[in-house]
Amino acid sequence: MRVVRSIDALRAARAAFRELAFVPTMGNLHAGHLALVRIARQRAAHVAASVFVNRLQFAPHEDFEHYPRTFAADCALLEAEGVALLFAPDESVLYPEPQTFLVEPPPIANQLEGQFRPHFFEGVATVVLKLLNCVQPGIAVFGKKDYQQLHIVRGMVRQFDLPVEIVAAETVREPDGLALSSRNGYLSTAERAEAPRLHRLLCAVRDGLETAAGALVALGAAGWKADYLELRRQSDLAPPQAGDRDLVVLAAARLGATRLIDNVELQLG
Repeated sequence: MRVVRSIDALRAARAAFRELAFVPTMGNLHAGHLALVRIARQRAAHVAASVFVNRLQFAPHEDFEHYPRTFAADCALLEAEGVALLFAPDESVLYPEPQTFLVEPPPIANQLEGQFRPHFFEGVATVVLKLLNCVQPGIAVFGKKDYQQLHIVRGMVRQFDLPVEIVAAETVREPDGLALSSRNGYLSTAERAEAPRLHRLLCAVRDGLETAAGALVALGAAGWKADYLELRRQSDLAPPQAGDRDLVVLAAARLGATRLIDNVELQLG
């Protein structure tokens, strides 16, 4: 695996690969990230990945400075999965000057995650656009755990006519249902035992055993601080209307100091 730090070095290395699939990450890799790499490897002859903790998508009170950085371990995992090229730029490489040109996402970015993390999707869309321009892959793989992010990235790629196919990967879970996340490492032992409740409640809503409002009450009763738990359309994340069949239940809630997100798709009828 070749590790490159600069955009010039990346583009020189990229020229060696006719067919390339790309997996962007913020590092601190786990089995969920590696599942994305395996999907990428199935879709293209060669795989590139990136490790970059993007300051633009963190609010001042969030955990940018303390976000886990495990670069040596990440490199070992990616190399073992057959990644050919790793782009690992410093901030000064991707943002050599203040990033005054920003991608403004559509109004849905101000709902759900965006309601509680203002400018989050602006930061995500901007860095993803920069990374896609730098790497120039034919395919990029994103996980469904970040469902709203996937929706916004797909829309950006479509509306800017970027020559890249966005592939969605199913959420990877622990045996008890907890969605894999780098932030799971923040959970205490007791919180880790409680954390699967979020997925169980989403499944109960999916299966018609609980309403979204009832699931919110159940989270609060168990000591969670929920930001949202809502049923939306898969296609555009708008509230469902009569006759809509392809839906998704999305949630974000804090368990102690750790904020977890999850979602479950469902089809009515």
